[in-house]
This record gives sequence, C-alpha cells and structure tokens, in this order.
Amino acid sequence: MTHECDIGLIGLGVMGRNLALNMADHGFSVGVYNRTAEKTREFIEKEAGERKIRSAYTLQEFISLLKKPRAILIMVEAGAPVDDVIEGIFPLLEVGDLVIDGGNSHFSDTNRRGKSLAEKGLFYMGMGISGGEYGARHGPSMMPGGQKEAFERVRPILEAVSANVNGEPCVAFLGSGSAGHYVKMVHNGIEYGVMELIAETYDLMKRRLCLTNDELHSVYGQWNRKELNSYLIEITTKIFQQPDDKTAKRLIDMIVDQAKQKGTGKWTSCEAMDLQIPTPTIDAAVIARNLSTHKTEREAVSQMLQGPKTTFRGDKKTFIDHIRGALYACMIITYAQGMNLLQGASEAYGYGLNLEAVARIWRGGCIIRAALLENIQRAYENRRDLVNLLLDPHLGQEVMERQANLRRVVITAIELGLPVPAMMVTLAYFDGYRSAWLPANLTQAQRDYFGAHTYERIDKGEGFHTEWGRV
Repeated sequence: MTHECDIGLIGLGVMGRNLALNMADHGFSVGVYNRTAEKTREFIEKEAGERKIRSAYTLQEFISLLKKPRAILIMVEAGAPVDDVIEGIFPLLEVGDLVIDGGNSHFSDTNRRGKSLAEKGLFYMGMGISGGEYGARHGPSMMPGGQKEAFERVRPILEAVSANVNGEPCVAFLGSGSAGHYVKMVHNGIEYGVMELIAETYDLMKRRLCLTNDELHSVYGQWNRKELNSYLIEITTKIFQQPDDKTAKRLIDMIVDQAKQKGTGKWTSCEAMDLQIPTPTIDAAVIARNLSTHKTEREAVSQMLQGPKTTFRGDKKTFIDHIRGALYACMIITYAQGMNLLQGASEAYGYGLNLEAVARIWRGGCIIRAALLENIQRAYENRRDLVNLLLDPHLGQEVMERQANLRRVVITAIELGLPVPAMMVTLAYFDGYRSAWLPANLTQAQRDYFGAHTYERIDKGEGFHTEWGRV
C-alpha cells in the first residue's frame, strides 16, 4: 500500500534511526530511506522489528510511501549532503509538501534553501535537535523554525517524540526563516562555553589540588545535587569512574588532551562578532579547543617556558567551595551571553523569538539542560523584554553573591600558573558590563588620530575630528 506513512525520514545514521524508532513507538508510521541500501536493510532487520516502519530503496519508492501533503525529515550531515538530498527529492515533490532539515545546518544555508523551495510552493523548516543518541531515541529538545503553518502540520509528531518536563513538551515553534537553526547554533555555543568552564575546574582540582578520580567523582556528584545540577555535570561525574578496558587505569587518563569540534561554536562566535554582541566565554572555549590541538608543539614548549613553581597551600575543601561558586556564576553569565545573542539576532533577522520558550524547551532532552534553566525561564516570564539575564533580580543576585568566589579562583589559578581562559574572560565580561565607564574613549581618540574616524564628545555629540599632535 502506498501513501500510508505519516512522515518520511532520510538518513539512518545514529540520530536518524533513533528518531525513526522514537516516532514509531509513539504510534506514527514512518517511511525511511538511506543512500546506502545496506544500512536500510540492517536497520529494518535488526532494529525496526514489528513497528510501523516502511523501508524504501529508491527515492521514488520512498516518496510513494508518504501521505499527502508529504512531510520529510532529512537527517544527514550538514552542508552539501543536505543540498544533494533536496536536489534528489525536489522533482518528486508537489506543491504543499514539507521538507524539514534536522541537522546542524548553518542558518544562512537554511535561509537559502527555504527561499528556493518557497518559490516552488514547498514548505521548508530548519529544526535544531539536541540530545544525542539517547535523546533522539527517548526524547530530544527540538527547535523548529520556518512557517508556522508547516509546524502545525507536524506538531503532534514533534510534541509526542520530544522530551517532556512537568507535562510540557520540549519543542516549540521558535520563529520565521532560520530561527530554529540559529537557536540550535547558539545552544551549541553555550555548550562549548560550559564544557570549557567545567574542564577548567577539573584542571584546577586535578593538577593543583591533586584530587584522585574517585575524589573528582565525589565532588562533581555533590555539585550535581545542588545548584549546578545539569546534564553536563551529571556525565562529568560518571566519566571519572569509567574503567579502561585495555589497561588497569581509568579511561579519562588514557584520552589524549586534544578537543575536536564541528564548527557550531565557531559559527556562534563569528555571528556574535558580526552583530557586535559580546560572547567572550564562548569565544574563549573555541580558542581553548584550538590551542589543545597543538599537542606536539605544547609538549616541546613545556620544556622551554616555565611558569610559577607555587603549589596550593590553602584549605582544599574551602577552595573547592570557591570553585563551585565560581562555576555557577560563570554558567549564569554564559547563558546570559547566549540569550543576549539570540535577542540581538531576533531583532536583526526578524525571527520574533520568545526567549521564555527557548529556555523552556532547553530544560529537557538537550545537552545544556540544567536546573538553572528554570530560573532563566522564570526571568523571561516576568520580563519578556529583559535586556540581559544579569538584570534579572534573582540571577543578578546569584552572580553577585558568588563574584568573590570567581575572583578568588581566577587569582589562585594565575598564581598557580594554570590556564582558566573562560573563567577569566567571564569575570572580565561581568566587570565590563557593570562598569558605567570604559576606556573606549582612548580607543576612539587613537582611531581618530591615525584614521580620522571622528569621535563623539560628551558635551556636543558626534562627528568631531581633531588634527592630533598640534599642541
């Protein structure tokens, strides 16, 4: 029988096949296709079981499986592969059909594809999906953007398969055009920042406090039961107890200290710079990953350039409490930077983002889910026009109460010769943002001196230029 499937899915990689199983388990019939036929057969034979999943081995056959108007979810690698899929199915689609890109596409590509398909009477949605393999199978956070009419068509499916927090699905229509993929990009940028901050706390406790893996497991476990409760702290806790199946050591100690990346953090930093919205914690996280890849060079330089020989001599328990407070303050500020970028992008691109909804759907399923997001959601419920999360009375006070912790940790790290770039710039952002005066007047004077860029006077407005050096 043809035209029986509620939705079609192209791409049976880790995320695709788990989403297909998730949708089928919630009662929806799913048509699946993969460029490699063997992967399709393997999925049907080993995983699909008796579920309402129909397979196809040509695009024509795949399209014939779907109810009209069709809804097709593409789950392939971002970039050219998405364009290749669209090119392949385009001649087979009809006016009113819907194409959804569920990968990590750059928002500019989503804009381009959406415009092209709209000219042919087709709907296009860019939908960020976070949660990894487990989330795709059991409930991810889903961030769709595009046309509201198109979202409503697939809303029952998305709400059924997404994560659920307090009876609320972790999916919401976010806005027009590429809003969904933009929000996912910033989600990943925040993810970069928080991961780097956690790594810096690990470095301090491992290399200077000399905590064992069991002690680190205990510390992060305690933190996860308090204000730092989050998915990233949860998995960090578990990582320190994972044994290596090839040695008698813990696996963490056998992993090379080089962090790779797929580009979404860099995209966030570049986009923030284009919009002139500061996201220094995210920037520092991207740079830290870049620096980590210079492993051979770092090993050579470590034999040549020496830092302080100081060892930590204070009370470990007290300093660990300082680290916990510093990390929480930094997490709040990192989310503040990301939400500020979303606000700026919404104005620049006309997305119409509701930041309360963004915080709400990030509470479950996604990688950056954290107890903190309850407070962030509440902040935007109270003031939808909130300029910066640091201006929320509760969150601002949380940072104020922990700024002494952050200052102590940064100072101690400097004295001990350990790099904490994300913490340093987060503190600098806080100090800069709360400062009524910054030395930018000197910068502007220099610009006018060498480039006649003019400057603004405090008493007479802008447009002034001086022939500097004539005293």
